[in-house]
Amino acid sequence: MAMRKTNKKNLTLSVIYEAALEGGYIAFVPSLPGCHTQGDNLKETKKNVKEAISLYLESLQRHNEPLPKDTRILQGKVQVFV
Repeated sequence: MAMRKTNKKNLTLSVIYEAALEGGYIAFVPSLPGCHTQGDNLKETKKNVKEAISLYLESLQRHNEPLPKDTRILQGKVQVFV
């Protein structure tokens, strides 16, 4: 049986994890609009976001869309008076 050659490559994308009010975490992938998931804990959320990213990228490839470049993420705090 012949092995099928694939042109797979590593793609590193930024993910933002946010604690959910009801517990667990929500994960967002800024360079993949609409790609988000959640989990009961951080470990589960990381597993789920990897799956969500894989499915998103498979869809892009099926539709002959280019793979995204990672979005530059900056995090900061501002102080405001209320």
